Amino acid sequence: METALPEMGKYIGAGLACIGMAGAAIGLGSIFGNFLSGALRNPSAADGQFGRLILGFAVTEALGIFSLLIALLLLFAV
Repeated sequence: METALPEMGKYIGAGLACIGMAGAAIGLGSIFGNFLSGALRNPSAADGQFGRLILGFAVTEALGIFSLLIALLLLFAV
């Protein structure tokens, strides 16, 4: 039983790191949903906010990929 504890810890840690990917998915939905809502209310201002949309998308997606990397490192490198 004692040898299984580190293996169980790896799987628990990887599962917890995957929560970051779910957070990234929720964040992306929120970013694009709010942009679409604002663009439909004021179409003339949508072009000015597109750069901020792409920046928010990139940062949110990078955090999701980072959490995937941490999960894979926990599973296969430790």
